Amino acid sequence: MNFTLLGTKLGMTQIYDGENNLVPVTVVQAGPCPVVQVKTVETDGYHAVQIGFSPTREKLLTGGEIGHLKKAGVDPVAQLREVRLSEPCDHKAGDVLDVSGFSEGQVVDVIGTSKGKGFQGVVRRFRVSGGPASHGSMFHRRIGSIGQRQTPGHTFKNQKMPGHMGSVRRTVQNLRIVKIDPAKNLLLIKGCVPGSVGSAVLVRAGIKAKAS
Repeated sequence: MNFTLLGTKLGMTQIYDGENNLVPVTVVQAGPCPVVQVKTVETDGYHAVQIGFSPTREKLLTGGEIGHLKKAGVDPVAQLREVRLSEPCDHKAGDVLDVSGFSEGQVVDVIGTSKGKGFQGVVRRFRVSGGPASHGSMFHRRIGSIGQRQTPGHTFKNQKMPGHMGSVRRTVQNLRIVKIDPAKNLLLIKGCVPGSVGSAVLVRAGIKAKAS
């Protein structure tokens, strides 16, 4: 199984490593994640494991969610995620996954939803240069010509245009775990990860990590 945990981004800080170098890290509270369901080819047509995170009150869940969790013997959780697998796993419903499944120095991928920026113009959204900043050009932060009048007479596909920016699913690959705090279920990951403070993230063993 490609070990995966659900977690929450707590923010960024910096720590010193073993060689006394200052390292910027993102603090992620990952797990504990109970296994709610294990899917197999025989029963569901594919291999997967469903994990939960963030204990909550039963009154905040639907009847179907409550029954699903009770069937697995799991206390109410606010989040459920399914992780696809290429082969069967050894876990069963009711098992609990925590940060002990990772190791310091390991390379991981972090999946999250980027910060929403709302409606933005092309200068901020795509970093286009815009027009002159002075001398009455009346063309400062606009996109410029997009249709070229008669020829070709239409806007090309994938033309950079103003629009909604951010709030999309993003994966940052090959980040290294600098430190693990099992007592507090914390992962200190070098670099930045998608999302705002308090947002949900998925931390998995790096799928493109080079063998050391």
